[in-house]
Amino acid sequence: MLLHLANFLSQYQSDFQVVNYLTLRVILGALTSLMLCLWLGPWMIRRLVEGQIGQSVRDDGPQSHLSKAGTPTMGGAMILLAIAISTLLWGDLTNLYIWVVLGVTLGFGAIGWVDDYRKVVEKNPRGLPARWKYFWQSVVGLGAAVLLYLTASTPVETSLLVPLFKEVALPLGVFYIVLTYFVIVGSSNAVNLTDGLDGLAIMPTVLVAMGLSVFAYASGNTVFAAYLHIPFIAGTGELAVFCATIAGAGLGFLWFNTYPAQVFMGDVGALALGAALGVVAVIVRQEIVLFIMGGIFVMETVSVIPSGGFL
Repeated sequence: MLLHLANFLSQYQSDFQVVNYLTLRVILGALTSLMLCLWLGPWMIRRLVEGQIGQSVRDDGPQSHLSKAGTPTMGGAMILLAIAISTLLWGDLTNLYIWVVLGVTLGFGAIGWVDDYRKVVEKNPRGLPARWKYFWQSVVGLGAAVLLYLTASTPVETSLLVPLFKEVALPLGVFYIVLTYFVIVGSSNAVNLTDGLDGLAIMPTVLVAMGLSVFAYASGNTVFAAYLHIPFIAGTGELAVFCATIAGAGLGFLWFNTYPAQVFMGDVGALALGAALGVVAVIVRQEIVLFIMGGIFVMETVSVIPSGGFL
């Protein structure tokens, strides 16, 4: 939004052209989302406490976790709000990828919000039934996968890249849709499963987002892409702004989520952030790198599968 305003004003004052620099907008996006989270945090925590929207803790778990009962949850809503506002302010709104990542993030956030609302407000321990949760996750995930497949303009955009092997790119064809679906939905649920201890999910999310922002910036720059021997994908540079807003909002939320946590992100934040990382990784063709960078998420997911915790 501000990019387009600056381009208009540059007709009268050339100094406004500085906003066209992607690196500047990445920095400003991160700072904006950070400040929004720090500003919204106290207000949102008060509202959650007044609404008695507190975390429920099973009494058969560790005794140390019982003290977390009643801690406000659904704090992930302020993360999503900060991300959305900051991205709309500093991102290029003519870029399709910006709308895809925002749509997926807010779509999964809406699913998580319904689940949280049923658990903490309606006191329904089941929340949103698993079959409906995965149904709507599939709708959003498949929708994004099909859209990205249909709008791909070069073969590399639908190929699987293998890290450390510069010339290896496996054409996926229509199976790109299947891979994209599993990456988005799998990443979303992996982050959600990790959201247990104070700060455990948000800090790795910040680090992975920062890593993906580097890939996005390099993939969208012909010079850096050629130098690093990674595919150039036009338009992905704008995703660096989006990833920066995740990092900024995450650090702002971490201020209130470090031990002892004043607020938890809930499914509204965890599902959305996981899906956001997944869709960005798919667009910049770094699914395998996401699997490596998000090692904590992978280990948490593997650890709960034998006990049926994934379902």
